[in-house]
Amino acid sequence: MKILLLGKNGQVGWELQRSLAPLGELIMLDARSTAYCGDLANLRGLADTVDAIRPDVIVNAAAYTAVDKAESDADMAQQVNALAVGALAVAAQRCGAWLVHYSTDYVFDGSGDTPWRETDSTAPLNVYGATKLEGERLITANCARHLIFRTSWVYAARGGNFAKTMLRLAQERDKLTVIDDQFGAPTGADLLADVTAHAIRSVMCNPQLAGLYHLAASGETTWHGYAQFVIAQAETAGIALKTTLANITPVPTSTFPTPATRPHNSRLDTQKLRAAFDLTLPDWHDGVARMLTEIL
Repeated sequence: MKILLLGKNGQVGWELQRSLAPLGELIMLDARSTAYCGDLANLRGLADTVDAIRPDVIVNAAAYTAVDKAESDADMAQQVNALAVGALAVAAQRCGAWLVHYSTDYVFDGSGDTPWRETDSTAPLNVYGATKLEGERLITANCARHLIFRTSWVYAARGGNFAKTMLRLAQERDKLTVIDDQFGAPTGADLLADVTAHAIRSVMCNPQLAGLYHLAASGETTWHGYAQFVIAQAETAGIALKTTLANITPVPTSTFPTPATRPHNSRLDTQKLRAAFDLTLPDWHDGVARMLTEIL
């Protein structure tokens, strides 16, 4: 099997390098690659790359993820999250490849308190969510063999993440204020990568499993609950902090205005994925604790 991985050095792409390697020949690209084009701003280059490599599977881990910046940079967000994805879908269909892509809970409006299902109506609140939804639709319209994984609150030990920010601030400040009215499940890039590899193996034998799936760790929390867990783990590990658990104050989203509106409900129902691929998804605490063990 020949696999083309785009976005090799992102949080998910880095983990995919590990999880996809046992499946076959892995060709890994990013925006700076020279032998082939991995730049999602170059639609013709992407199509030429697929035509030249003729992979069995394309895994697109590249995206425009600057949610607030997208509000004033909508053209580039659409180029990367939608038009480039559509170009990949057309090229994949032309050479008979599978296309694996990652999307987001931001395609929903964040209302209610029930986990979102794949069949629920979409209504993005911001440019980022709208461009990711457009990318999904271009895939389904142009490439029959596809897997789209919607996920939320992605983190990795490599690079920046919410937990690292909380740890840094807790070492600098006596008190922290953290949002407590957005709900979701912190999901590790390693989990996304491992499930992706498993799903690719499965669809090679069962092509009828193609489609859209929600993929996130089990359980739920708020950013405030997430911060409390991180600080508690750090305290247990003996890390010197100025902030104590009692001094992490919950606040509403309105306390921190941002250019892009955030959804309050980022919960994702993963029943379809778990049934299709016979999986048990770990609780979010387990993955975060493992990541903290690595970085503390």
